[in-house]
Amino acid sequence: MVTGRRRPRGRVAGTWAVCALVAAGCGSRAHGTSSARGTASHAAAPATSTARPAAGRHPRAVRLGLVGTRSLPAPVQLPGLARVGTAVLAAGGLDRADTSTADIVRAGPGAPRRIGALPAPVHDVGAAVLGARLYVFGGGSAAGPTDRITAVTPAGRVRTVGRLPVALSDSEAVTLGGTVYVIGGDAASGALRSVYAYRPGRAPRLVATLPHALRYAAAAAVGGRLLVAGGTDGRTARDEILSVDPRRHRVRVIGRLPAPLAHAAGAALGPTFYVLGGRGDATGSQRRTIWAIDAKGSVRRAGRLPVALSDLSAVASGGRLIVVGGRDRSGTVHGEVYALAPRATARAAAAAPTRTRTAVRAAARPVRPGLIPRRLDRRDVYAADGAGALSPVVRRDPPRVYVPDSVSNTVDVIDQRTARVVRRFAVGTQPQHVTPAWDLRTLWVTNDLGNSLTPIDPRTGRPGRAVPVADPYNLYFTADGRRAIVVAEARRELDFRTPHTMRLTRRLRMPGCAGLDHMDFTADGRRALVSCEFAGRLAVVDLQRERAGRVIALRRGAMPQDVKLSPDGRTFYIADMATGGVWLVDARRLRVVGFRRTGAGAHGLYPSRNSRDLYVSNRGEGTISVISFRTRRVVRKWRIPGGGSPDMGGVSADGRVLWLSGRYDSEVYAISTRTGRLLHRIPVGRGPHGMCVWPQPGRYSIGHTGILR
Repeated sequence: MVTGRRRPRGRVAGTWAVCALVAAGCGSRAHGTSSARGTASHAAAPATSTARPAAGRHPRAVRLGLVGTRSLPAPVQLPGLARVGTAVLAAGGLDRADTSTADIVRAGPGAPRRIGALPAPVHDVGAAVLGARLYVFGGGSAAGPTDRITAVTPAGRVRTVGRLPVALSDSEAVTLGGTVYVIGGDAASGALRSVYAYRPGRAPRLVATLPHALRYAAAAAVGGRLLVAGGTDGRTARDEILSVDPRRHRVRVIGRLPAPLAHAAGAALGPTFYVLGGRGDATGSQRRTIWAIDAKGSVRRAGRLPVALSDLSAVASGGRLIVVGGRDRSGTVHGEVYALAPRATARAAAAAPTRTRTAVRAAARPVRPGLIPRRLDRRDVYAADGAGALSPVVRRDPPRVYVPDSVSNTVDVIDQRTARVVRRFAVGTQPQHVTPAWDLRTLWVTNDLGNSLTPIDPRTGRPGRAVPVADPYNLYFTADGRRAIVVAEARRELDFRTPHTMRLTRRLRMPGCAGLDHMDFTADGRRALVSCEFAGRLAVVDLQRERAGRVIALRRGAMPQDVKLSPDGRTFYIADMATGGVWLVDARRLRVVGFRRTGAGAHGLYPSRNSRDLYVSNRGEGTISVISFRTRRVVRKWRIPGGGSPDMGGVSADGRVLWLSGRYDSEVYAISTRTGRLLHRIPVGRGPHGMCVWPQPGRYSIGHTGILR
């Protein structure tokens, strides 16, 4: 039986751009279709024949390599996914809490967004395209398998158009010659052997019987046949490769996988059937291998996924395979969309590597404290911060915004999906910032006048017992993760402490740095550039030796605020609230090399997820300026309708929303990074300041409201 909330299993279906013939396995979809979950059990049906596994030469399969990554609005596994016209639609599935969803999401082109809902929450559906509609077959629900056949238009309108002979889930659906074939699945009576054919306006009919019960297989259409690989009979994973000829009502075993495999994805490129990821009988046995299978059943390795995944979906699109969602070995549900291309194309892409690809690989390799982690790309300090490239440490953290209200002495917690405050709790006096710890496992609230740090568990969003710390205006961590740096503004010192207990190890006096506020580190993590708001200066600190260095004087009357390093590591950008713009400082020679006017009260600085732009919040005039890192010029300016006081915040994990606190207006702004449009204006407590958008991509945090690398 399949319920609305269950143990990790199942699959995700996928069709991305073209509706070529593909079936995603283990609950995946088909190339020009999607997978469905089987139907009636094996009743009198056409004969099944068995052939010996193909021997001899392996197919000349094209190996695949990663060429790009994007992100879904939320992690998902087991949805129905297909391309309808130009729109890529995802229907149903399981969220990160393993709960069924009814969402219909337009995943592309353009920014993914929810466009409708299925009649009820379901997962493990079969999905395929016929004409200009997505058809969703069955699926699991809180009450068990369902028999509904639902048609979905590109606009998200839904209509029930029929019923399956048996309520089922866990099947595959493949489109071939204007007909959808629903292969295997799971019903109340157990796993199924059926292959049903469906055309709109007609009742599904049995056209073939599998040699054994099967669910969570990978499937695709190749050469006028349905190829089905692996799956489980409900007890153990299988290794057979089946060829189904629905016209002749024949099923043959034409080969075997190197090992039993279920919960994989399947898709076809040309004459080759690719089987991606999956797992064995153990729930934590996810695999990265991509197998290529030809029409004769010969098998060959054809590359590796960026992360070992099961319950994913795949589909062919423009000569590439698009892989969507899935579940990793730790049980974390993913929201990445990987683009895989033939190795020659991947090599060409690798000649000019993108930060997104690097970020995906980095996210799968958590770092440990001790040494400063190696830079992933010498051309991009933020190479690990690509959209959606979340570390395994934070993938289960719910998407929230933590807002310290410095006048109300509270923290508001906003759900990023609903844009509503879901929790509020009291903290110490005058909370200024919410800072991610180096290891990403704790968020610290800096209670400036309360002389304490309040820890927050980002998985639950709940606070812990406060830790006594003198004058914590802001908080940073050395790049090696060995020390926390408390910015004691009133005391004009940087306090080096142990990162977990916050025990003081050294006080670094900074007498010439009145208004010690913000900082960022050089690309190698060895030096920091610190803003001295009330002295109109910048101070250099040797983090290795814990010593103060030279001082850089700015224009008379300057009030430097936030500091941010450019992606290439060559330039520091420093917001100046009094001068109304940003200073440019050479990060090697540590001297001022320019100034760019942005607007009154320039305050917060936030790089885009693709490392192309820098968002500058102009608190004094209610605007946001966008600076191109390439040209160092302001390229756009967005104004908050009705005015506001945009202060501190961050960019969402998918890079689509810039969240900023309204310092003097007791509100939070959510702004589209594509258009600059104000998406939400959310009332919060008084004096919202250095809020933290969480989770964020990256391997480790060096502090503030989230400077991750």
